[in-house]
Order: sequence, then structure tokens, then C-alpha cells
Amino acid sequence: MPFDGLVLAAVRQELEVRFLGARIEKIYQPERDELALILHQPGLRQRLLLSAHARDARVHLTATAKENPVSAPLFCMVLRKHLEGGRILAFEQPGLERVLIIKIESRDELGRLSEKHLVCEIMGKHSNIILLDPDSRIILDGIRRYSHSVSRYREVLPGRDYLPPPAQGKLNPLALDEDGFRQICLDAPLETTLPNLLQKRLEGLSPVTCREIVHRANLPLDLPLDQCGDYDLRALWTALCTIIIPARKGEFEPCLLTGKKREPLDFAAIDLSHTGKNSKYNGMNALLDFFFTARSHQQKFSLQKNVVTGLLNKEITRLAKKVSIYNESMDDTAGADRLRLYGELLTANLYRLDKGIAEARLENYYDPSCPLVTVPLDPQLTPLENCRVYFKKYVKAKHTRAAVESRLALAREELSYLEGVKTTVEQAGSQAELDEIRQELTEQGYLKMPVPRPGTKKNKKERLIPKPHSFRSSDGFTVFVGKNNKQNDYLTLKMAVQDDLWLHTKDIHGAHVIIRAEGREIPARTLEEAAGLAAFFSKGRSSTKVAVDYTLVKHVHKPKGARPGMVIYEHQKTIMAAPDEDKVEMLRAPEPDQSQA
Repeated sequence: MPFDGLVLAAVRQELEVRFLGARIEKIYQPERDELALILHQPGLRQRLLLSAHARDARVHLTATAKENPVSAPLFCMVLRKHLEGGRILAFEQPGLERVLIIKIESRDELGRLSEKHLVCEIMGKHSNIILLDPDSRIILDGIRRYSHSVSRYREVLPGRDYLPPPAQGKLNPLALDEDGFRQICLDAPLETTLPNLLQKRLEGLSPVTCREIVHRANLPLDLPLDQCGDYDLRALWTALCTIIIPARKGEFEPCLLTGKKREPLDFAAIDLSHTGKNSKYNGMNALLDFFFTARSHQQKFSLQKNVVTGLLNKEITRLAKKVSIYNESMDDTAGADRLRLYGELLTANLYRLDKGIAEARLENYYDPSCPLVTVPLDPQLTPLENCRVYFKKYVKAKHTRAAVESRLALAREELSYLEGVKTTVEQAGSQAELDEIRQELTEQGYLKMPVPRPGTKKNKKERLIPKPHSFRSSDGFTVFVGKNNKQNDYLTLKMAVQDDLWLHTKDIHGAHVIIRAEGREIPARTLEEAAGLAAFFSKGRSSTKVAVDYTLVKHVHKPKGARPGMVIYEHQKTIMAAPDEDKVEMLRAPEPDQSQA
């Protein structure tokens, strides 16, 4: 994520306005590389998050309170000793470097006022949070300690001299004039593209910010320096000024870049006009809190999906092996009827057979043409004893086949059920949908009931009310889609009425789809759109065309004891539909936009 120097400058500016002179009430360390400082001003109390995470290092105010460990880590204890109760004197940022220095005045063990600096270095995998004595420049501690065995440049250990991160040789754009800008253009290799030129020579600018500057100059993003004339360089400088001049005044335009489904993708401290769909925020801190909270929820959601998918894959593999073994057993018992035939032919011809023969050629009187059948015999047994052996083998094979057929049917049914659940997990788009699936798997015995935490009261079993997705057809009809078995059962058996139209993909796992008729005749266009929804929310999503059955709800029934989501239906017709994500989004019922801060 582009937590660049401009973003940090916007965060710093907001913190200066609101929290200069604020008192640090509490300090927590909820995670190994993350701090939370509770800041208090008269009438205002807020949580400042400082993170040295290798991928998500950042500084911003947050409304999210994470659970803290029972025993505070050592670094947290050191910060509490030196900083709790102290007042913030300043928030400083060297140029546009990704370094924020929080200057704090607090009392030492003897009650004397002393100043400490909390340095937040946002440097990717080299990020750190360091507490130091500003007078001696001695490190008191760091959230990440390491010696020269890890870094030849510096050590971060208590008692060592503090060295700032190594300089990258970039210029501060806020202190740049046009002559200086032209000079860095002249010094750069001629094959350098304009976005790369800006990023490599100017500090605090992320790749997306550099592309925005080139876009504002109305120049191609891949334009190399050797194809630029005086007009192009002047246009580039003018575009750069639209960013650095407001930044000098502390004026920023926090911008959130979103995807097709309004999911947060990126952010910047300036308006990203070249990216298309984006949202502007009133504050950088609010934007960052929203972005990283949504990102954390998405990561947690993905992890839970992977856990459930892993469980389903394990069960599906187990059942597939079981089905294979049962099929082999069915093949082994496929000759049961021949064993019975041998026994009956021997019974009918006992008077003709003598002991000691290895085979007998007997007429098959069940066949009108009476062909001869060769029946193998054990010479050590009498014909009657051979007859009894064949009947015994026949009875055993018959019973085995009956038992295997029953178990094979159950295994295939369970396998089909779990493959359907796996499809719904893969297509689940929200935590609520995944929770419904987890509840279903718990009720079916595939997941264990969660163990309540010690000291918590045992509440009655919480039941989630399914919420099928709502769509609006081009003709104004309401269409509901159940995206998992819980929603499917609720939609078909509870919400739908007899004259509504029910749709489902033919012979493959998918969602139940209901068209609300409300006494009206359903037009062909609405039927096609609903069939497209059924095709998209099915295992055939990646196909070009999918067969979709449709019938009235009154012809759909759930057999007694059937698994969740399983129904039988009749009087159906079939239509071919194409899964189309763009059309699905177009038909989706609008929801209120809650992304704005």
C-alpha cells in the first residue's frame, strides 16, 4: 500500500491540529509490532495506532480497540514507564520521509520533567518504533531489537546510539523550485520514464502518486525522458506544483480507490483522477482507519474461508476414496447372478454328475436357445457339495452387494452435498454468508461447537437469520438469490409463495432463485435475467452457457430428512443462460454507501 511521505504528512498535519498538548493516558501493545496510545484532550479522547508491521506499517488514529495480552510485553512496559502521563510537544516529519517523530514531555523517576522522542519509521520490512533520549541520542528500546548480525548499518538495542534510516539520496519536493526540478531531469538517464523519474529522485512520492502527476500533465505514463521537450518538462513541473504547493500549506485531498464492488483497493493523500472510481474523505486518519479495518476484516474472512475449504477438501477426499472402494466392491460382486445360475444348473443335473470331475457342460434352460454353460467344479467335492458352495457364495455376494449399494448411495449423496457446500464457500462474499455456512456445518457435525471463553455465560444457541440477496429485474420484478444452503432453504421454504417462480441450475450445484410474481405474468426478459443469476451463482459460473430449470414454487418439495438445500421438483422447463458478472452487478439492488467518513 502506498503509505508514502505525503500520506504521513497529511496524518501529521491532522494530529498537530487536534493533539498538540494532549496527554498520553494509556499505552497498549495488542500485537508484537503494534502500539496503541490513548490520547486525551479536554472533551476528546482517541486511540493513536503505531504499527511497524512489515507490510502494513503505518500511523493513524483508529476507532478499533483490539484485545490486549494479559501480560504486557517488555517494550510496552518501557513505554509506560517513560511516557504514560506525558504530554505531546510536537509531531515532526523530516522533509517527506516516512518517519514521524513524536516529542513527549513526561516526568522521570525523580519527578523531573524530561523529554523523550518516539520515532516511528515506516520502511516496509525494516519498519520500527524506537524510544530514545533526544539529548544523548541513546536508544532506550525498540519494538524490534536487532544487532549488527542482522544489519550492518546500525543496531537497535538499549544503550546504543541512534542512527536514522540510511538516506536514499532523494530531494524533498516541498523545498524544490523549477530550476532544481529541471536539473534532476537533466541528470537522469534518458531512457527513464517520467513516473520512475519522479519516484527515484523525489522523496515521499509513491508510484501511484507519480502516475497521477504525469496524468495531470497530460503526458503518456510510459513516456521516456529522451522524448520530452521543454514544453513537456514545464507541464510536468506545473502538475507537480498542483500537489506540492497545497502540501506546503497542509492542504490534502485524501482519496480512496475502490473496485467494482466498492471494496477498498488503494489510497493516497491526493485526488487520484487517473484511476477512475474513487471516493474522497474528510480526513486522512479516517480514510486509513477505514481502509486497514476493511483490509483486516478481509484477511480474517479469507483465512476463515481457507479453514472451511480445507476441512471440506479433507472430507471430500475421504468420501471420494470411500466411493472408489465401494465401486470396487460392487465390481467384485457383479458375478452374483452367475453364481446363482451355476448352483441352479447343478441342482437340476445332480443325477448326471459324478464326483471328481473338474467342470460340467450343462444346458442353460433359462435361455430359450438352451446354450451350453461350462460350470467349474472342485474335484474334491461331490456335485451336491459344489452346488452348496455356489449358493453360499451367491448369498454372500448378494448381501454384500445390497450393503455396498446402500453405503455407496449414502457416500455419493454426502459427497455431492459437500461439493455443493464447497461451491458456496468459494462464492461467499461476506462474513455473514460464511457464518451461515459454518453454522450449517456445525449442525451437520462437520465442525465442533465453539468453546465459550472462561468466565462467559453460556447463552442459548445463537441462530443466524439467513438474508438472501435481492436483485431487481429490468421489468421491475424482485428476484431473490440464496447463496448457501441456509439461504436456499429459507428462501424456498419460508419466503417464497406458491405462485412465485423457482429456478436452479440443471444437474449442478447452485443457488435457489425466486422471482416474486405477485399475481403478475413474468416477462421473458425477467426470466432470462433470473436464469443468468442462477447460472452465475452456481458451479457453472465459468461456463459460457448453463442449463437452468424453472418451475412454480408449489412444485418444489423438500423430502423428509433431506440435507440442507436439497429439494425435489417437477413440471420444470429448461432455459439456457450465460453467467455475466457485469449484468449481475447491474441488477443488484442498491445499498446505501457507507464508505464516506
